[in-house]
Amino acid sequence: MKGITLLALSIFSTAFLSFTPVSKKYIVIDAGHGGNDFGAQHGDISEKNIALSIAKEIQKFNNSQDKYEVILTRDSDSFPTLSERTAQINKLNPELVISLHVNSSPQKETLNNGFEVYVQNSDTSKEIAGKIYKKFSARKIEERNNLHMLRETKAPTVLVELGFINNSRDRNYITSEQGQKDIAQKFVEIISEY
Repeated sequence: MKGITLLALSIFSTAFLSFTPVSKKYIVIDAGHGGNDFGAQHGDISEKNIALSIAKEIQKFNNSQDKYEVILTRDSDSFPTLSERTAQINKLNPELVISLHVNSSPQKETLNNGFEVYVQNSDTSKEIAGKIYKKFSARKIEERNNLHMLRETKAPTVLVELGFINNSRDRNYITSEQGQKDIAQKFVEIISEY
């Protein structure tokens, strides 16, 4: 009888605990552009698709850790406006926002290459930018108050240019399956250390 009571208590405890709400912390990954807004382009390669692919990889890689839940501002080829994105983010009140973009320069093919990180005027935004800068050996970190995502988002936010679409080395890296997985894995490492 005692064994049955303990078993019943154990089953009840397990069932009860599995329904106990867990307070989740969120990280938002914003895949820039989307829909009719292609962003930077090179031939048939577009910024909107690169940003979305990498955002989805970050979310997939992050599923293996339970510290943060990664939420995407878009998970398909749609175009939420910048105001819709920041309203969604501010309502969610995440720990951190990373907005993904791809750079371009006026030349058809450029020697400019590498990541660039843009930050808000906040210590947390600058701290995360420093980690991204180091992890990706970025070209620069710069404060930008004129970018909607940085200006209107209340949570610590960084905007990351993932390389130049019109630099063949960057383009090959950010469009390859392995390159996208590498980038996503590094972002997840940064998130897990946050």
